[in-house]
Order: sequence, then structure tokens, then C-alpha cells
Amino acid sequence: MLFVGINPGLRSAQTGHHFAGYSNRFWKLLFDSKLVPGPIDWRDDDRLPEWGFGVTNLVARETAGIDTLSREECMAGIEVLRAKVRRFNPEIVAFVGVSLYRWIYGYKGAVALGPQRVMFEGADVFVLPNPSGRNANFSYAEMLAAFRKLRRRLRTR
Repeated sequence: MLFVGINPGLRSAQTGHHFAGYSNRFWKLLFDSKLVPGPIDWRDDDRLPEWGFGVTNLVARETAGIDTLSREECMAGIEVLRAKVRRFNPEIVAFVGVSLYRWIYGYKGAVALGPQRVMFEGADVFVLPNPSGRNANFSYAEMLAAFRKLRRRLRTR
């Protein structure tokens, strides 16, 4: 399975690790949902393949927020992501953020967290909430429920 974030924040760029922001809950959600067997943090991102996971971003350029990303670099990022998914052939692509899913598919309406009815380069698509502390759209309980749903989805494969 491949987790796809939007782009690295400033702290992630500084540390060279995914989801490294001080208020980012990605790693805690992985453990609390039992997707990984023990507590881990951003320094452990190279261990994700141990559990069958990969992680990448749509855009490689770091920013303080997504509002400075251009449409052109996002569109270019989609093509790079398509090539990565074709190369590594994950069963599931988990878009970490509703906004990311909307960008990829040009979707304007409400997006439910969880499995989607579309495919991405032959992979099933799953939408997770953005775990950044800047994201106030979902409570921790709602985020955890989505990550647990992903765990159940992986167990049925």
C-alpha cells in the first residue's frame, strides 16, 4: 500500500522525513489504528516497508502550506505519481487528505473518507484525512476511525 501526501512541510523538508511536523498525527494514527505493531514516529519512516507500506508526496517542493502550490506543479506531480504507482504496483493508494483526492480527480463535492469507487493506475483508492495539526476538519476520533477502516480493508485482501 502507498500513502500519498500533498507535499512536505517545512519541518519534513528540514528533517528529511515524512509527516515530521510537530503537530502531525500520522505516526500516532498508524499505531493507534494498529496498522503498525508499536509506537513509531517520523524518524521511522524508512521502516514502513516492513509492514508493506510506502510513502510519497504529490509535489516534492516544501511549503509552509498548500496555498502556494501551483496548478502546474500539481498536474506534473500527478504524472510522476502515476509512474510511481505503475512501477511499484501497490494494491491500494491511500490519499492522505480530501483536498489531494479532489485535486487528483477534479472532484468538487463532498468526499467520504474510506474506500472510493475509482482506481488509480490499477490500484484501489482510499481517502484518509490529512493528519496535520493545521487540519481542523476532522477530530482525532474521526481520523482514527478512517485509519482503522483502512486496517480492516487491508485485512480483507
